[in-house]
Amino acid sequence: MNPTYDKYTVTQYSVNSILGSIESGEIAIPEIQRPFVWKGSQVRDLIDSLYNGYPTGYLIIWQNPTVRLKDGSSATGKKVLIDGQQRITAIMTAIAGQQILTEDYVQKTIRIAFNPLADNDESRFEVQTPIHLKDKKWIPDISVVFKPDFDSFSFISQYIQDNPDVNSADINKEITKLSGIKNSQIGAIMLVPELDIGEVTEIFVRINSQGKRLNQADFAMSKIAADEKYGGNILRKAIDYFCHLAVDPAFYSTLKESDKEFMSSEYAQKLSWLKDDNGDIYDPDFGDMLRVSFMHKFSRGKLGDLVSLLSGRNFVERTYEESIAQDSFMKLHDGALNFMNEYNFQQFVLAIKAAGFISPKLLNSKMTLDFAYTLFLILQYSGEVDKVQIKRYVQKWFVLSTLTGRYVNSPESKMDQDLRRIGEKGFLAFLQETEAVSLSEDYWNVGLVQNLETSAISSPYFNVFIAAQIFLKDRSLLSGNVDVEDLVSSMGDVHHIFPKQYLKDNGVTDKSSYNQVANYTYLDTSINIAVGKKAPNEYFKMAKEQSEGAEGTIGTIKNNDEFKSNLLVNCIPEDVLDMEAGDYEHFLVERRKLMARKIKKYYNSL
Repeated sequence: MNPTYDKYTVTQYSVNSILGSIESGEIAIPEIQRPFVWKGSQVRDLIDSLYNGYPTGYLIIWQNPTVRLKDGSSATGKKVLIDGQQRITAIMTAIAGQQILTEDYVQKTIRIAFNPLADNDESRFEVQTPIHLKDKKWIPDISVVFKPDFDSFSFISQYIQDNPDVNSADINKEITKLSGIKNSQIGAIMLVPELDIGEVTEIFVRINSQGKRLNQADFAMSKIAADEKYGGNILRKAIDYFCHLAVDPAFYSTLKESDKEFMSSEYAQKLSWLKDDNGDIYDPDFGDMLRVSFMHKFSRGKLGDLVSLLSGRNFVERTYEESIAQDSFMKLHDGALNFMNEYNFQQFVLAIKAAGFISPKLLNSKMTLDFAYTLFLILQYSGEVDKVQIKRYVQKWFVLSTLTGRYVNSPESKMDQDLRRIGEKGFLAFLQETEAVSLSEDYWNVGLVQNLETSAISSPYFNVFIAAQIFLKDRSLLSGNVDVEDLVSSMGDVHHIFPKQYLKDNGVTDKSSYNQVANYTYLDTSINIAVGKKAPNEYFKMAKEQSEGAEGTIGTIKNNDEFKSNLLVNCIPEDVLDMEAGDYEHFLVERRKLMARKIKKYYNSL
């Protein structure tokens, strides 16, 4: 391609011509199907700016590529509005009276009132309220002025009749200026179809005054929503509604009444089960759902490829073909249905929970969850492994990915690479190869021990340790009847083994030192209160003596074997009974080793 100036053109459109292009379908505005996030005051301010001739920022429009049709002819691609959607939607609701979707998915129209008599100290535009309907000096809804059958003479005559002291020439001037908004100019940057996703994103960031960064999921969803030929517009709704229902099951009753067209589609039945689901382990957003639906059907990890494929991109010939676009939409449709399938989704969530990750606070990376669900679907439909073994392999891969941070940095590239290798050699061979490289003895004995040297309570390594305790059904520290799972499930919290105040009183004042995760354990509240700020050698001895029959309040363990077992499952060094403040660093070193061994045992047990 030639230099930068050939990558886009800049032009001016009138408000009228923009709205006309959208109505005719020449320009697609995908976000019109999604909740409108602007406040009414922002709509008011935009109308005021147009009225006064102030600049309102550039729109960014991406011309889709020309596609070769099946009969050999070609068709010019649709233009898609990728920035300025909120502004255009605001104009459409205020001027054209079109309904928008609120964040609660309720349709409403934002009506803007106009006061032609306002002086410099008064508001000329306001979001309509009952006051504006009663006060005759206000025109309660400016959209009436922009209707095709608007009769200016009759309207002004009625206004003067309602406001006898008004000068007709002044009112005529104001109404003419208001109606002139339809001729106001809006700048538009038209991006040429040859640009790839990376270049489009970079141009967007440099132009957008808020520095907002579009991601490839945004582009893909815009592409899907702009399509009607292959059902992309309904698919877009299915993705949005599924993700909303996953968080708010009660929304289903609203959906049934508000979108009859969608409720008659095949997707409606596939997501109806969510109305009775209250799980929160995996609440996907549209990017998660799109990514998983795409990855397991296309064996690719980069959403930029999906945008190209939905446009009909032939990567070999470097052309755009309708047959590729059609096939890609159908594969994505099938992928979304697989994602939404009640059995698939619930069995995947069950696999994650059965591995010990029973609470969202134990989950660090949505990308890692996304790939785990992708793997579940690949194995579910490939037949490579016995179906009863699928959950086990998904669990192992999820834990491996979490421990190694596999999808934390440059996740798309890593996912793409992994999918290609799975496709080439099969998952089982790939898993064996990856374990040999990533989970060597050096990793378990050195790398993981070093990773546990952190004060970040949200550390993935600490979370895997807690998941291991849940999976292995460990009792919480010094408790004879309360499991770690019970405390995590009931929103319990971690506490310090070497009490924080005890350490501070003995000179350990650095927060990152006394808050090391190796000093953390889930502890029943009553036990934590009994421990207070006692030294470990004091309260552990009290608990031991209590387990041998002495009276006491430190825990609920009643025999010595149970006491020893409890220290073991909680990775507490045996010599903790002799430890005081000076032994704190030694305690941390030893407990990290024990925690790493437990995690290894857990992984091998999956």
